[in-house]
Amino acid sequence: MMKTYLAGAIAALFLAATPVLAGTPVTVDTTKPGPQISRHIFGQFAEHLGTGIYDGIWVGEDSPIPNTRGIRNDVVAALKEIKVPNIRWPGGCYADDYHWHNGIGPKDKRPSTVNYLWGRVAESNHFGTHEFMDFIDQIDSEAYMSGNVGSGTVQEMSDWLEYMTADPAISSVARERVANGHPAPFKVPFFGVGNESWGCGGSMTPEHYANVYKTYATFARNYDNAQQLPNGDYDPNGMKRIASGANVDDYKWTEVMMEASTKQIFSWSIDGLSLHYYSGFDQWPPHYSAQDFDEPAYTHVIRSAYKMEELVSKHSAIMDKYDPQKKVALVVDEWGTWHTPAPGSHPRFLHQQNSQRDAIVAAVTINIFTRHAERVRMANVAQMINVLQAMILTQGDKMVVTPTYHVFKLYVPFQDATFLPVTADAGTFTIDGITLPRLDVAAAKGKDGKIYVSLTNVDPKAPVEVDLNALGFSAKTARGETLYAPEIDSINTFDKPDTVKPRPIAAKASGGKLSLKLAPESVTVVVLE
Repeated sequence: MMKTYLAGAIAALFLAATPVLAGTPVTVDTTKPGPQISRHIFGQFAEHLGTGIYDGIWVGEDSPIPNTRGIRNDVVAALKEIKVPNIRWPGGCYADDYHWHNGIGPKDKRPSTVNYLWGRVAESNHFGTHEFMDFIDQIDSEAYMSGNVGSGTVQEMSDWLEYMTADPAISSVARERVANGHPAPFKVPFFGVGNESWGCGGSMTPEHYANVYKTYATFARNYDNAQQLPNGDYDPNGMKRIASGANVDDYKWTEVMMEASTKQIFSWSIDGLSLHYYSGFDQWPPHYSAQDFDEPAYTHVIRSAYKMEELVSKHSAIMDKYDPQKKVALVVDEWGTWHTPAPGSHPRFLHQQNSQRDAIVAAVTINIFTRHAERVRMANVAQMINVLQAMILTQGDKMVVTPTYHVFKLYVPFQDATFLPVTADAGTFTIDGITLPRLDVAAAKGKDGKIYVSLTNVDPKAPVEVDLNALGFSAKTARGETLYAPEIDSINTFDKPDTVKPRPIAAKASGGKLSLKLAPESVTVVVLE
């Protein structure tokens, strides 16, 4: 445990006792706006894994926990606050074991199945298509459905989409949807054709999967005319098909899939290619603890988060070769920290605490996505509730939001904002032989026309003084919030839910520049005025 650093809410921002690295210049150029930062890079991931769905989202209509049609009210309220743009469901590896017909109709008639991969526990199938879509509507989000390629069939996938989106006047499958309580077609803007097809989704080679994808994608149709162009042609605003992509640095997989994308015939297409990468381990199984860790462990995990820059850059370069117009999105639909399971928890439930270190990982990763906004147009942190790098932890009727949740809330103004280039003399720090950037910065012009700047002090020891200048914008003041913690491994618990939470910050104007002091291992987002 680190020595407690912060004595009060604002004191750490202007701490004089600890040496401050003064005058780090940061310049935001508002005269050279870049691409839009898609709101969909702030997507979430909810898999049938551990208590991510059951107890996390779903408690059932008869639960004493306040709910709406079985879905927790406290979770819905918290997620609405961070404006979740999309949720990927039902997996993950679980998707290629999932047969959608088990999850529709009266709950007492739904079969109980085995969740083989995640603990070999019973799956009631009480949370199925209708319940997920209800959840999506309650939090004002969009559905990213994962189709079963590994153990399913082309017909099963096609039937699921017909069930969700077809007109009941012409489809008996759609009439089954109506009988189950939803007359209107469900909106399905994103559809994943398999998951990790190189591993749990089928152990395929990239060449084999490319051929399988073509067949499945041909019949992965959205049947709702409202989600198509009137003449039935490919609609860039319609359902996006997302292909299973590379595991970490499998660049051959990206090469094979992108080459295949140039040979499109008839009605299949690749609108997005996924990438999966988890921070926090350099061997299997993961060995860093989610809590009670020291500075070297902090630094190793942050270094692994910075690997995302290399991965996104190299995969994007391959995609550029085949798709210079960047029509195909790089979809990082699994990312986040993967630590050892919480003591006493089921090892296959992947339940872990969430510390200030995870918040730094989240900020660093999101900043990388913004710097590649032309290609990275969708991402899904793993996972939303009770699993891996969660936004929310629940236990019975208790709920607490995590440091990672607070980062996502700080970044809400970046959703669909315009990227602004930044130059910064970031400096470095070294711990345990690892040298990392001291400061990580991202900036954007929000939809409201205001300038937002995120400043992450990655250094766990020293505060940083920043001289912030905005070219083409006469900033007089800056206000915002900073997320910091007493220690690098500080966490929020059900008994102490506010150990890590954002607090107000203001900047002083001098000589046309704004001066801010950033606490160690902190994430700050300010709006320039």
